[in-house]
Amino acid sequence: MTANANSAENPYPVRAVAIRIAGWIEKLGTVWVEGQLTQINIRPGAKTVFMVLRDPAADMSLTVTAPRDLVESAPVKLAEGVQVVVCGKANFFTGRGTLTLRLSEIRAVGIGELLARIERLRRLLDAEGLFDLRLKRPIPFLPNTVGLITGRASAAERDVTTVAAARWPAVRFAVRNTAVQGPTAVAQIVAVLKELDADTCVDVIVLARGGGSVEDLLPFSDETLCRAIAACRTPVVSAVGHEPDNPLCDLVADVRAATPTDAAKRIVPDTAAEQHLLDDLRRRSAQALRHWVTREERILAQLRSRPVLAEPLTALTARADEIHRARSAVRRDINRVIDAETERVGHLSARLATLGPAATLARGYAVVQAVTPEGRSAVLRSTADAPAGTALRVRVGDGAIAAVSEGPADGE
Repeated sequence: MTANANSAENPYPVRAVAIRIAGWIEKLGTVWVEGQLTQINIRPGAKTVFMVLRDPAADMSLTVTAPRDLVESAPVKLAEGVQVVVCGKANFFTGRGTLTLRLSEIRAVGIGELLARIERLRRLLDAEGLFDLRLKRPIPFLPNTVGLITGRASAAERDVTTVAAARWPAVRFAVRNTAVQGPTAVAQIVAVLKELDADTCVDVIVLARGGGSVEDLLPFSDETLCRAIAACRTPVVSAVGHEPDNPLCDLVADVRAATPTDAAKRIVPDTAAEQHLLDDLRRRSAQALRHWVTREERILAQLRSRPVLAEPLTALTARADEIHRARSAVRRDINRVIDAETERVGHLSARLATLGPAATLARGYAVVQAVTPEGRSAVLRSTADAPAGTALRVRVGDGAIAAVSEGPADGE
């Protein structure tokens, strides 16, 4: 380690560090820088103008100085919020330890260049899907509280609150006043946007401004603001009111309103219109109910006029008569069959009585049977079957008698 090496035992003096920093910054040379001018300080009689050049997309700034004649001869009138491109050389003042950018040239950023940059940013955000219609959140029919971001005592605030209250008197607002143009607008709008989005009572947020030039509306095409709107969980309505060239926040927001008045009409319903709608629906429903009842009454009348319902017992009476006739016919047919069969049985019984043995016996005939000692009997068919002493059983018309055979009779 050399004797001149920097260490706790061998620290640099302030002047050495300041000189080294000035040397490093000197190596940067001349640079072109773009930004927004803020805090322009032109002191009477001073030859140097002190200004602050701010980055519109980030909370960063540089102190710049310029000769008074350069500021007075600038292509545009320099004022706070003006977008410029400057050429300068960084200087580190060792005596105060401050860094400034000494300007040697100032150029205004033209409208065409601004629009071209906005168009490039639009294509970038579109490629990332921030304009996708499927991501748009619907506005609630009747929001609990409406968050309103607008300029202080602005016409846009008056238009939104007055028109919304006239349409729905019970509407409530959470108004946040911010700068709506200039270098501080984006930071303020993003801050209150996050605040309202975190409030659970706020159901919709309206970002309102009453139009303006392209330069005035630059904050509403800022990338930081566009991404903050896309990140909101609460639906956002953009009501910047600049028809020729829509700022990018119109494309990112969930709903774009042409004017602050149009935004008021979109966020709350019209009491008179809703009442008229309710009256119309009530009238139509009552009319539909009356038509339905009339139609059903007509159907019931048609059903009641039918014979089956007008005289419900007629069918039963007709069937009863038919059943009575059928029963009479069946009873008559059965009696006829019984009489015929009775007569036929009588004829058969008479024929049977005529042809049977009882009738023969009644005419004086007899049936002689030989009775064996075992008690069995058999009809005699020959005299040889009844020798003398054979027990006989003689059956006549009114009974039977017992006899003993004496053998065949003589001469027979």
